[in-house]
Amino acid sequence: MVGWTMYPANALTVTQGTPKVYSSSADGRRHFCPDCGTGLFYVNEKFLPGIVDIQSATYDDPSAVPAQAHIQVAERISWMERVHELPAFDRFPPMP
Repeated sequence: MVGWTMYPANALTVTQGTPKVYSSSADGRRHFCPDCGTGLFYVNEKFLPGIVDIQSATYDDPSAVPAQAHIQVAERISWMERVHELPAFDRFPPMP
């Protein structure tokens, strides 16, 4: 699961380094860090003209832009509908 935030493409400025671009489909372009492989943002001019979709976990403060909706649920794995009901752990579950 990945958190995304959408902005006008002209609002994005990369201030350090040059992201690597992967053509993930005929129209989709995924941008990621060439050093560590972290996904950064996604553009698709056919379906989201003028929009950049930024992975919110990459922000200095990801909690600054809280989630507002679930999207792209048409192909959601069935157990994801109730994933919020699973046990939660600060780090890892106890080992047997």
